Amino acid sequence: MAHVNRTIPCVLMRAGTSRGPFFLKAWLPEDPAARDQALIGAIGASDPLQLDGLGGNSTLNSKVAIVSKSSLPDCDLDYLFAQVGVGHQSVDTRPNCGNMLSGVAPFAIEQGLIEAQDGTTTVRIHNVNTGAKIEATVQTPGGRVTYEGSARIDGVAGTAAPVLLNFLDAWGAVTGHLFPTGQRAESIEGVTVTCIDAAMPLMIMRASELGLTGRERPAELDANAALLEKIEVMRLEAGRRMGLGDVSGSVVPKPVIVSPGDSPDSIVSRYFTPHRCHSSHAVTGAIGVSTAFALPGTVASGLTRASGRHLLSVVHPQGQIDIDVEVVGEGVDAVVQKAALVRTARKIMQGELHLPDYVFPPEQADSPVALETYPSEPITIIVPTSAGGGNDTMARVLSRKLGPQLGQSIVVDNRAGANGSVAAEYVAAARPDGYTLMFGYIATHGINPVMQDVRYDPQTDFVPVGLIGHSPSVLVVRAGQELRTAKDLLERLRSQPEAMNYASAGEGTVPHLAAEMLLRRQGVVSEGVTHSGAAPALNALMRGQAQWMVPSLFSALPYLKSGKLVALAVAGQQRLPSWPALPTFAELGLNELDLTQWYGLFAPAGTPPAVVDTLNAALNKVLLDPETVARLLDDGVQVQPSSPQQLGWHVKSQLQHWAKVTQEFRLTEPAELV
Repeated sequence: MAHVNRTIPCVLMRAGTSRGPFFLKAWLPEDPAARDQALIGAIGASDPLQLDGLGGNSTLNSKVAIVSKSSLPDCDLDYLFAQVGVGHQSVDTRPNCGNMLSGVAPFAIEQGLIEAQDGTTTVRIHNVNTGAKIEATVQTPGGRVTYEGSARIDGVAGTAAPVLLNFLDAWGAVTGHLFPTGQRAESIEGVTVTCIDAAMPLMIMRASELGLTGRERPAELDANAALLEKIEVMRLEAGRRMGLGDVSGSVVPKPVIVSPGDSPDSIVSRYFTPHRCHSSHAVTGAIGVSTAFALPGTVASGLTRASGRHLLSVVHPQGQIDIDVEVVGEGVDAVVQKAALVRTARKIMQGELHLPDYVFPPEQADSPVALETYPSEPITIIVPTSAGGGNDTMARVLSRKLGPQLGQSIVVDNRAGANGSVAAEYVAAARPDGYTLMFGYIATHGINPVMQDVRYDPQTDFVPVGLIGHSPSVLVVRAGQELRTAKDLLERLRSQPEAMNYASAGEGTVPHLAAEMLLRRQGVVSEGVTHSGAAPALNALMRGQAQWMVPSLFSALPYLKSGKLVALAVAGQQRLPSWPALPTFAELGLNELDLTQWYGLFAPAGTPPAVVDTLNAALNKVLLDPETVARLLDDGVQVQPSSPQQLGWHVKSQLQHWAKVTQEFRLTEPAELV
């Protein structure tokens, strides 16, 4: 990866009902991979709370606009939208965002890309994501952008200057056809739908055919597991019919549920992103809904409308979006030629953005590894979870013995975030010289790569050094809840699911998957409280923010010994000798929770075999040390020395195992984008 400037200009803007940094294209690295890493650092994507960046713990506040002079002769500006991950290092430039679009023209004018006119300035924008062209009219009295005005949009406090967005050729922008299937209405899974491509590919359904009123709150719809499952099956088929192929890993088409509005010119819409209901409504989605509403023959069709302009309203959970639609033609020949809506924008801050080093891989060096003197400097073990958790504790126990074996000090570096992807990507890109290693475990090298899109390959990007050990999972509850057995917990889950949150160490971790597997097997819907590691998750359990968890015995043991947690069941073929009264999951008929966490040491791919052998020999000596064995066993970990090849075989079998498990329990879900 090319060198990246760590300090770059940035303008933070509220645009429509979204917020995010705006950049000129020239401010960012030219290389797409380096650009994406810079955006990840800008937003703080690695942390679900996004504390170390400009994000706001929501996809609505994890958006980026990149602006430049247009490459097209009939446009003034190019606008590339990027959706950055929340709690995972990802950048998606496939979707569009109409809200962020409302800030593009005022930003470009203030940055000198466009000369402002006196009164208003109209700018033609090319959306690079979809190829659509949009005219944006901005208030520029005296030749200067103003953000002050009397326009009001639902979901934003106060008033501001209006920004008029006129979508010129959004119809068929992605698929090439307004109705990509060739039909305005058709049946999928017994439900009549309209598949339409207008600013955003949509699959529109009538609420009445789904047994809904259409005015349900987003939380009600999100809690309806049967509905969400049915919609996803329909969405996959709609994507195939629309020519989009397999959309299981894509956010389009978006599902939409519509119902009658309060007037002939309004329609109620619930817009999905696609696996959750939007708290308000996407602008691009509103263009599609209003187009289907204005034309005859769709599931959303309203009154038959004559040629001309019609002011229509899309009503959403937080208000409505008003759209000026221009219809040309009559009956089945009618088409929507333009759709304009009012948004507002405001510049919040302009200055320099300082990017953190940790999101960028170490600079590669060309010098070969000096095998005869290895190791000649300190070795760093990257731990993918936060300090104080089980992985961190185990790594520090090993490092105190491993350092003397190798004749060098060992540094433990915690790089939590994105369920281990932050650490994995960092080590995968490090120089393969044996000085940067990874404390990998079941999540980073078994579960995450089959559950979600990660930007590393657990097999080809790493060289196995050796297994460290394993620890069984244990079902625990906070003391004082009058839950003494697993049966007590299951009864409480069924009777009071809304009051029985579980604590998760991050998406794709064993505590997360075990909890979801238990809930789905019991047919219960309950919320999870997600944290970046077992330590903060257990602390949340202690504080009463969650009521139960399925951590490793290693992580839970200190709390069990202190009496702050109560163990209800444990994984394994036999009961633990140290906890003979504790039943196994198999005894209770909860075989799906019979999960064992494992841990191993990895080096970047390309690390010389002689270096790997040196590390493996030192690691195995430590794992055979009686003091280390006793210390880890007392903490609930059974050591397991191995060869590098044995760890490689283990990783391969784990990837195959978790691929089957996630399919069986339908745990794989693409990242939500809004």
